[in-house]
Amino acid sequence: MSSAPPAPVSPPARRLPLAGVLRVGRPSDIWFKPALSVVAAIAPPNLTLLALGRLDLAMYTMAGSLCALYAHNRPYAARAAALVWVVLGMLGGLAVALVAASLTGSAVVLVTVGALLAAAQKVLCDATRVGPPGHVVLTFVSSASLFAPQTLAQVPGHLALAAATGGWAWLVCMAPALVRPHGPERRATAAALRAAAAYADTGGTGEGQARARAAGYAAVQAAWQSLPATSARSRTRRALERLVVRAEVALAAPTEADADRLRAWAGALRGTGPVPQAGLPRAAADELLGVDTTRGLWARLGPLTPLAVRTALGCALAGYASLALGIGRPYWALVTAASLYQANTTLTWSRAVQRVVGNVVGVLVFAAVVPLAHLGQAALVVCCLAFSFGAELLISRNYWLGSVCVTPMALLITEFAGYQKPGELMTERIVDTVVGALVGFAAAVAVTDRRAGDRVERALTAADRARERAARLLAEPHPDAAALEAARRGLAVALAELRATADAAAGEWWQRALPQERVVLAEQSGHRTLAATARRQGLLPDRGADTETEDARP
Repeated sequence: MSSAPPAPVSPPARRLPLAGVLRVGRPSDIWFKPALSVVAAIAPPNLTLLALGRLDLAMYTMAGSLCALYAHNRPYAARAAALVWVVLGMLGGLAVALVAASLTGSAVVLVTVGALLAAAQKVLCDATRVGPPGHVVLTFVSSASLFAPQTLAQVPGHLALAAATGGWAWLVCMAPALVRPHGPERRATAAALRAAAAYADTGGTGEGQARARAAGYAAVQAAWQSLPATSARSRTRRALERLVVRAEVALAAPTEADADRLRAWAGALRGTGPVPQAGLPRAAADELLGVDTTRGLWARLGPLTPLAVRTALGCALAGYASLALGIGRPYWALVTAASLYQANTTLTWSRAVQRVVGNVVGVLVFAAVVPLAHLGQAALVVCCLAFSFGAELLISRNYWLGSVCVTPMALLITEFAGYQKPGELMTERIVDTVVGALVGFAAAVAVTDRRAGDRVERALTAADRARERAARLLAEPHPDAAALEAARRGLAVALAELRATADAAAGEWWQRALPQERVVLAEQSGHRTLAATARRQGLLPDRGADTETEDARP
C-alpha cells in the first residue's frame, strides 16, 4: 500500500452541463429485442379488446404487456425469475393504485400515494438492477391508474387482465430461448471482447484510455454476471468463460493484447455457430469457477436512501404544483419528476433537459399524428404499436429521442377510453412536463447524497485490500492456483466498483472534496498487480521475476 495519501483538493465549481446532453449515440446491440417483444405483447390483447368493443380496458392490459420491455440482457434462467418479479411488482403497484382510487377522490391524497409508490419502485429497481427501463414504466402505470375512475368491485377484474397479459409478456420474452438458448451470454461475452479490444487500441495511454478501461471492466463484469457460478457448466459455457478471461487479460495488459483477434472472437459469437475456443493454460482453465459480483439486496438499499427521499419529495411536490395550476392530470408531472433521478445531481440535470426536449418534440409529433389516429380505434391501436416500437429503436441512442415516441404514445393511450381535445391535451402535457422537470430537479438539488464521499473511501479500502491479497500470493513461490484466480477476480471487481463509485460521487453536489489522487493511485497500482497476476497464471508471456515483482508494487 502506498504511504501517506495525497491530500484531497477542494471540490471544483459545479456547472450544469449542456454540451453533449442531446448528442445522439449508437443504438443498443439488442434494441430490436424489447422493440419486437413489446409489440408482440401489446398487439394481441389490444386487438382482442378492439374486436370486443372494450378498448377502454386497454390501460390494464397494457400494464401487463409493458413487462415485455424488461430483462432482455439476462440469461434465460435469470430472465425467467426477473420477469416474474417484474410482473408481480407491476401488479403490486397497480393494486395499490386501484384500491386508493376506489377509496378516495382526494387528488392530494392520490398524488401522495403516487409519490410514495414512485420512490419504492425507484429504490427496488435500482437495488435489484432491473432495467432498463427501470422504474419509469411501473411508475407511469401506477400513477395513471390512481386517476382512473374505479370501484372496489372492479379491482379484481382489472388486476386479472394485467396478470393475464403479464403472463403473455413472460412467454414472449422467453420464446427466443427455443432458438438461441445461450444468446444473452454470447452477447455479453462479445461486448466484453469488443470493449477490451477498444482499450487495447489505446495501448493504455493517451486521451480517453481511462474511459475505455472503465468501460472494458464494466463490460467484463456484466459478462461474468451473465455466467454466474454454478456446478452445471456446459461446453458452451466453459468456452464463453475462457473468452471472458481473455478479455480480462487484455484489460490488464493492453500493450500485449491482440485487438483484432479479440474482435474476431466477438464476431464469431453472433448467431448460433460454435463458440471460439480460446486456449488457456491448464492451471487457469481448471480454476474457472464463475464469479459472483452481486451484493445482497439490503446492502444495496442503504446507499439509495437519499435517492428515495429525492423521488418521494420531488414527485409529491410536482404533483401538488400541477394541482395548484389546475391541470387535470397531475400524474404527468409526477412521472416526469420520477423519470429524472439518476445516480447523481449532474446526471439528473442532463435527464431533465432530455425529458423536456423529448416531450416537447413528442407533443408536436402527436399533433401531426392525431388526425390519423382519430380515423378510428383500429388506427389508434396501430399508432400506439408503431410508437412503442419506435421508442425502443431510439431511446438507447439518447433518452430524448425515445421520449419523442413515448410522449405521443402516452397521449394516445389516454384516448382509449374516448377521444380528447388535442389542443387541451397537448397544453396540459407541456405544462406538466415543465413543472415536473423544474420541481423534480429542485428536489434533487435540495436532497443531496452527502455520503457519496464515504462510499468512495470504502471502495478505496476494498481495492487496497484486494491488491494486497493478490500481492501476497504473488510473493509466494508456489501460490495456490484457485486462490490466485480468486484474488485476480476479486481485484478486478474491486477496481471496477471503485471507478463506478468515484464517477457517481464526482457528479454529486454539496459534499466534501473527493480523494481523486488516491483513486488514481489505487487504480494504477491495482492494474499493475492485475497484469502481474495474469502473467504469474501463465495468461501472459513471462517477462521475468524481477519485472513481475515490479509490476505488483504500488
